[in-house]
Amino acid sequence: MQRTIVLLFFLVFQQLVFAAPQSGIATGDTLYLTLPDAWKKAELHSRLIEIQRKTTAIALEEYKDAKLELLFPEVSVKGTAEKASNIPIYENGLFSKPKQHEVIHTLYHIGAEFYQILYHGNKYRLKIKADKTSHQLSEVQENKVVSDIRYKTASLYLDLQRCLLFKDLIVKDIMDQEEQLKEIKSFHKNGVVLKSDVLRIELDLSKRKMALVTIDNDILIASQKLNIILGEPDERKVYPLMIDAQKVGRLPYQHYLEQALKHSFAYHISEKQTELSAINLKKVKANTRPNIGIYGEFYYANPQIFLAPYNPSWYSLGVIGVKATYPLSALYHNIHKVNAAKLELDKEEEAHHHTEDMVRQAVKEAYLRYEEALKQIDVSEVDVKQAQENARIIKNTYFNQTSLITDLLDADIQLLQARFELAAARILAQDKYYLLQNVIGIL
Repeated sequence: MQRTIVLLFFLVFQQLVFAAPQSGIATGDTLYLTLPDAWKKAELHSRLIEIQRKTTAIALEEYKDAKLELLFPEVSVKGTAEKASNIPIYENGLFSKPKQHEVIHTLYHIGAEFYQILYHGNKYRLKIKADKTSHQLSEVQENKVVSDIRYKTASLYLDLQRCLLFKDLIVKDIMDQEEQLKEIKSFHKNGVVLKSDVLRIELDLSKRKMALVTIDNDILIASQKLNIILGEPDERKVYPLMIDAQKVGRLPYQHYLEQALKHSFAYHISEKQTELSAINLKKVKANTRPNIGIYGEFYYANPQIFLAPYNPSWYSLGVIGVKATYPLSALYHNIHKVNAAKLELDKEEEAHHHTEDMVRQAVKEAYLRYEEALKQIDVSEVDVKQAQENARIIKNTYFNQTSLITDLLDADIQLLQARFELAAARILAQDKYYLLQNVIGIL
């Protein structure tokens, strides 16, 4: 009787846990979480997401730097201070003693220069476009990492929820079996059933209690896995709040396929990589175009040796002009580079088509598995009703001495198994739903 009261108290406590009105609230060492709360914590503590965010930030800085290179000229300042020796003049040949010509020995030079690109085969604009595309690619990859972390969190969250549901079911079943054992013991005292029947029921009950120990360990393992991704201590108890499976959407396959072609991370990553290859081909072709720029220089110098006669005075000079070059060697050096870039673009286009095929296949598979899981819920609900009715009939016939103890045990096991399968089917349907959302790219 005392054990039954303890189990009943635990069962009530379990129901209170799942009915907790607030989420994200820690009570002692217990944390009650909804799935959106779990997602927020996982995103906050995920190192993979943080790494990808930094990668995206790096790509953004490179894009900004490329724009600055085009808009602003290269400017530099320089200064020199030099000492010069006299100039030996060999009037009678190299092997005669030279005459020393006096020069101004100390020379100073301070100035600034700039170079502004006017046209460089459109390379700088293509570099800006490439860096912008790279930044967009990093953003898609960041969103993919976030979505993957969300799905992994949902999977661990649902796994823990499944373990808790199994524990709830096994605890209820143990209570029922203990009540049934009391009835059989009572019948045994009255000589209605054999001692072997009592022993069989006790053996079966001990197996259920061992199953409860296994489920408790499963809960601890699932809790630790979830705590790690949430950034919580291993010892923290996490109770996922129940998700209403009826709220999960159910739309036609064509809708999911259209969404995938708009939002799929793999599809857009392949698309951006193809764009980068197309830009690279244009950059390689630009190698055979002229380079035009404007340059200028202004400096102060001492002594004045720019014009004769020289004198030890400071002077200044400013120069501005246009510089144009044409890389003739690129006409033959660039042939194979262009061919390689074209082949690279063709390869990326084929890879993009392949990715599109894989996205369609992944959406189809995820959709069918989701539909399968939903049908499994319907089948499992019918199985539970049939198993309940079968257990009721067998129990009545057993106590009326028209069926064997093995029939009773089989009926009880079938009922417990049917309940387990229904709980697992409901959890699996939710898992497959979130997997479908992840494949589509909208999780």
